[in-house]
Amino acid sequence: MGSDQLPPPRFELADAEWRKKLSSIEYAVLRQAGTERPFTGEYTDTTTEGIYECRACGAELFRSSEKFSSHCGWPSFFDPADSDAVLLREDRSLFTRRVEVVCRNCHSHLGHVFEGEGYPTPTDQRYCINSVCLRLRPTE
Repeated sequence: MGSDQLPPPRFELADAEWRKKLSSIEYAVLRQAGTERPFTGEYTDTTTEGIYECRACGAELFRSSEKFSSHCGWPSFFDPADSDAVLLREDRSLFTRRVEVVCRNCHSHLGHVFEGEGYPTPTDQRYCINSVCLRLRPTE
């Protein structure tokens, strides 16, 4: 797991610029670590092949080849597209210990990663990511 001390982001905007760039729900989730309601996201059940990018900065985060159906209400991936695409940090909110997933490029909140849940994936991990944090670029 990563440290609470993240390396500096590669892409930064002032808060006012983030507010202008993102919709209110995008801002609430990406910049304030919110969560979209389960089973409401655009990519929850998507099977389209392509690359999932960070909606805030456009960095490549996940590929459709690592997406799987977890039936949890949010898009799930068993591995990031690149080991440096995301950073992990401890999250002790909501009276529990979880591991938060943030975009390496802009430090936007994406969701959480869980291990040991018994999904038949190569990593035994579930990157549970909010759809509103992603933009799918379909394979041509």
